[in-house]
Amino acid sequence: MSFWQSNLNRFNIFDLIVIAMLSSLGIAIKPIIAPLSHILIGPLPIPPGAVTGGIYMLWLVLGFGITKKRGTMTLMGLVQGILVMSVGLFGSQGALSIITYTMPGLVADIVMLLIGHRACCMMCSFTAGMTCNVVGTLMVNLTNYRFPLFPLLLSLGLAALSGGIGGIIAYKIIEQISKLKEQGWEMNEE
Repeated sequence: MSFWQSNLNRFNIFDLIVIAMLSSLGIAIKPIIAPLSHILIGPLPIPPGAVTGGIYMLWLVLGFGITKKRGTMTLMGLVQGILVMSVGLFGSQGALSIITYTMPGLVADIVMLLIGHRACCMMCSFTAGMTCNVVGTLMVNLTNYRFPLFPLLLSLGLAALSGGIGGIIAYKIIEQISKLKEQGWEMNEE
């Protein structure tokens, strides 16, 4: 059994549907949010995603919080990278999109493994969102911008705040889903 097959077998069909849907939503929202980020940062030497990246990264945290399975954020990042390349939205990152989209999820999955959490509380969701956006901003800086130290630190600080807020929003959604499950809510009920 190959590495990919053995790891994908950990996810049931529901998990894979959640991963596919949330990954797609994360990509679909980019054309709507990108102009907002350009307006917010204006001429500042900051990658636009540093400010609005929390909105992009909340989908990864949300997916992990719903599935509760290790590797979810990495798989979602990989799916997003493949989607971006297959639909021709690579922007300025080209083929590196696979790496720049996958790395935030991979690093966040590692951080969550190290702290032993699964988007189960507000603090770990904040940490996951923050990690995703900081790594994403760093990857975009390495591939596109190559800012000097001060603008890089400024953009990473904004990315941490934005990503953390996105993680909190994801946690609040996860909380609501958990409450619905506790009440016995099923998809086919009226």
